[in-house]
Amino acid sequence: MHPPPPDAGVAMDFGQNSLFGYMEDLQELTIIERPVRRSLKTPEEIERLTVDEDLSDIDRAVYLLSAGQDIQGASVIANLPFLMRQNPTETLRRVLPKVREVLHVASVEMQITAAVSFLTILQEESMSVHTFAHSFLQVILLHLEHRDTGVSNAWLETLLSAVELLPKETLRHEILNPLVSKAQLSQTVQSRLVSCKILGKLTNKFDAHSIKREILPLVKSLCQDVEYEVRSCMCRQLENIAQGIGTELTKNVVLPELIELSRDESGSVRLAAFETLVNMLDMFDTDDRSQTILPLVKSFCEKSFKADESILISLSFHLGKLCHGLYGIFTPDQHLRFLEFYKKLCTLGLQQENGHNESQIPSQIVEQEKKYTSVRKNCAYNFPAMIVFVDPKNFHMELYSTFFCLCHDPEVPVRYTIAICFYEVSKLLNSGVHLIHKELITLLQDESLEVLDALINHLPEILELMSTGGENSVQENKFSSLPDLIPALTAAEQRAAASLKWRTHEKLLQKYTCLPHIISSDQIYYRFLQRMFTIMMTNNVLPVQRAAARTLCIFLRYNRKQEQRHEVIQKLIEQLGQGKSYWNRLRFLDTCEFIIEIFSRSFFCKYFFLPVIELTHDPVANVRMKLCYLLPKVKSALKIPADMHLLQQLEMCVRKLLCQEKDKDVLAIVKKTVLELDRMEMSMDMFQKKNYENDLLDQEKEREELLFLEMEQLEKEKHQNDGRLTSDKSFEKKRRDSRTPTQSLSKNAAISVPGPSSSTPSTSKEIKKSKLTRSQSFNNQAFHAKYGTLDKCVSKSSTLAHSSSVSGLVRTAMLSLTDDSFRTRNTSSVSVPANFSPNPVLPSTSRGPGNTADPKSSGSKDAQPRKATFFQMAAGNTADSFSTQDLDSSYPVLLSCDGIHGLAIPQFPRLRECTPALAVAFQPHTPSSDSLSLPLLRTLCTLRYKTCSGAVPLRCAHSNITSVLEADWVCH
Repeated sequence: MHPPPPDAGVAMDFGQNSLFGYMEDLQELTIIERPVRRSLKTPEEIERLTVDEDLSDIDRAVYLLSAGQDIQGASVIANLPFLMRQNPTETLRRVLPKVREVLHVASVEMQITAAVSFLTILQEESMSVHTFAHSFLQVILLHLEHRDTGVSNAWLETLLSAVELLPKETLRHEILNPLVSKAQLSQTVQSRLVSCKILGKLTNKFDAHSIKREILPLVKSLCQDVEYEVRSCMCRQLENIAQGIGTELTKNVVLPELIELSRDESGSVRLAAFETLVNMLDMFDTDDRSQTILPLVKSFCEKSFKADESILISLSFHLGKLCHGLYGIFTPDQHLRFLEFYKKLCTLGLQQENGHNESQIPSQIVEQEKKYTSVRKNCAYNFPAMIVFVDPKNFHMELYSTFFCLCHDPEVPVRYTIAICFYEVSKLLNSGVHLIHKELITLLQDESLEVLDALINHLPEILELMSTGGENSVQENKFSSLPDLIPALTAAEQRAAASLKWRTHEKLLQKYTCLPHIISSDQIYYRFLQRMFTIMMTNNVLPVQRAAARTLCIFLRYNRKQEQRHEVIQKLIEQLGQGKSYWNRLRFLDTCEFIIEIFSRSFFCKYFFLPVIELTHDPVANVRMKLCYLLPKVKSALKIPADMHLLQQLEMCVRKLLCQEKDKDVLAIVKKTVLELDRMEMSMDMFQKKNYENDLLDQEKEREELLFLEMEQLEKEKHQNDGRLTSDKSFEKKRRDSRTPTQSLSKNAAISVPGPSSSTPSTSKEIKKSKLTRSQSFNNQAFHAKYGTLDKCVSKSSTLAHSSSVSGLVRTAMLSLTDDSFRTRNTSSVSVPANFSPNPVLPSTSRGPGNTADPKSSGSKDAQPRKATFFQMAAGNTADSFSTQDLDSSYPVLLSCDGIHGLAIPQFPRLRECTPALAVAFQPHTPSSDSLSLPLLRTLCTLRYKTCSGAVPLRCAHSNITSVLEADWVCH
């Protein structure tokens, strides 16, 4: 017979052992449950805790303090401020005596609760100061020396707060006089510590003479106390005492005590003396600083590395304030020494010589590493002050390597601190901010989200400084020298999205709204805008989705291409507004709320009014409910009478909701919404006093949107003119190669503006280069709200007039882009249509075409809309002579007059800063023309935001005229 396999026996034993194990576990569970059952209140205990409900608040408080449990008494004391507000007389007469009795034997929790309640009563001012001093002050003073430190500190905090409000006589009799005996050596250490803190607070309540006679003797005595805790505590109060006694007594009394304490045998006393000296630097004159304080500071710095490392953390924290206070008295050698000392602290613990000793145990190593990390963190905190110390001009030579080390420090707290200070560093560097571009990328790519969270607090300001403040930073090519910025920003967002810290992700998305002022519209469209869509569709955190929706609306607001705008709008409507998920439709309503806030009313009504109203038929009640909350804002976007048909549609949808809604919650909200809609006042097409500010803001938004359309047209014309210039150059080269004679231009040929003919190669290159540069500047111009809205430079409508032809030339042409306050008196004008596009891609609900003038009144049979004739002169053959490359971050103003002597320079009251450059070409007067023939004046006015010029050069291009005229430009 074969023996049984060992596995079977083992399995059997295992089963038995496990069974007995389970029984023992069950027995242990029963043992655990017994104390739980015993902890339940017995009927007798419940009876003692029961209170008659008919008792008043005062009676109940007295009963609970007399016969209740400790927890009930603590509840009464915590409720004492309420009783004082409700019935102060009865509370002081009946409840407060019981509180005094209880506090003698009260627990620590009840004592702390009483201290907090007394402080609350004092802060709420539910009684007069004299009543508080009479009723509560003695109780506070009685418990100042409680054996528990936490209780003593709580009562001391209450007393120090009361000192600020109590009258001088009460302080003298009730606090200062007993303090003389409490500060003696015969008293306990705790009593003397309390006396030190009270003395520091009392100096603000008495005059210098009283302080010198009554308080300073006690201060000197406590500074010489035998216990180092008392000397250290009194040393930290010397700053408050110095502020009360004045500069002279401070120099004669306080400074000698500080010098003596700085040489104390105890390290904590020396540390307190050092910190007090740093905080009092402003109170000493130059002689005291150079002869007394500076040697002490040098001694502290030397001892910190040699024997007393305990002072390193405090020294590194106060080093910036110390260098600022002693600035101006350093010799060059001392200045260099302090700078080298700071650099050494910034790398403390990272260099080879700061390695660990083999004799050190692991706990000591960890403690030392924490100390070194705190030192480097404090150095990062003081880095802006050190930039001021060395002068920002010397940053690259003196501090850049240190800044690099701090940004790449292995410890997160150090990088976190330098990320907080990054904005201050950028402001101080000013024109040298380009030096820290790489460090910005490093911190954006930091693996710790805490560092990223600290950096993005001021990310818009940092990016703005870097895009405009650097010496080698050119506005036309913003961040061209920093190609890693966009990848770093996208990587930071993805890292935040992959983490559980959704608040950091939300904050980062909110800060992305600054990007239209920093980088180009195409970069935003291809690298960021699609990402916002993805977040809105896939992210599970509502605040993050809303932040992405608002950022997307900002990106759409400043998008420069109409095709891209229409594509984004189409996506919003189809994927969100008409999406299968109700969650997406809710986000669509959130997006529409942001669009109403950010865009003009006409933009919302044109593209989003109908998609929003269609959601009244949504099958999900939550969507209809959210729509009801949005309807008042939708109505506020309408104007009467232009949007009367939209108002009728809105009212019809509301009626259907009232009649057909079956969900009771939605129906209740619909009824409330109807009442709110009835109370709303409709906006009119004209300005009203009540809504003047809102109407003005909406008009500014609409002008800005029109301006973007005009700029897009300028971009198209720019590319067309680039092609013409290339073909003209090729033709000119072929003509020279074939050596054909130059043909003269006909009288009706277009005259190029500005400058001479392109027959000279060098001149042609210069003109082309300058035009291209200005065009790029116009293409990349950032529109920031800080510098004013774009509507200050463009009006809602433009006028175009045509007069009769003279000798084949059109007589006058005028296109006004000024503010509403600058109105042309020419009655024959054509207004720009209110639509955003002549041929919109999306089906829209517009307000109808704008007021267009009759072609007969304008003197031309084919009056063109503004978009088609933005850069065209009255004569078709001269339109090609204008080049959109002549623009420099601006838009043109074409003017005409009856002669050169009648030249009228336009005035722009809303434009504060402008630099016009007027390029004028004149057509000569011909004998064959009519007697009223006049020169064709074409004026190209470029408006900048940066400078204001007093004189404008007028360049005349004519075969017989070469001159420069000066015309005064009036800036209002």
